[in-house]
Amino acid sequence: MCSTTAPVQLVLAPRTDSGAVARRFLRAATCADHPGAMLDDAALLVSEVVANAVRHGAPPIVLSVECLSARELEVAVRDGSPTDPLPRVASELDESGRGMALVAALSESWGTRHDATGKQVWFRVRKTA
Repeated sequence: MCSTTAPVQLVLAPRTDSGAVARRFLRAATCADHPGAMLDDAALLVSEVVANAVRHGAPPIVLSVECLSARELEVAVRDGSPTDPLPRVASELDESGRGMALVAALSESWGTRHDATGKQVWFRVRKTA
């Protein structure tokens, strides 16, 4: 865990603008040590995971951000649905369906955690080189 930044959470409304709220919260909640490219990736991925929670999940939607070190960040989005997100292959003409494929491609690792109230989709981004 980061010695300067405590883990934080935010409850998000199930609205279309929750991705933007999540991106702002993520940037405000992270260490100054995290490089810009790492935060850019995390912001893109949190938008995708929050959009999935709004579109396919159920309230409550809770965003958690934890700086694991200056080199690694974990972001998680909890919602009230037990259904796992699945990466799929979207065609060039599809207007959606790329979110979890982006998470799989840009994160160091990702997965889901389940409990009696739903699931948490998490991902980690890590500074490279």
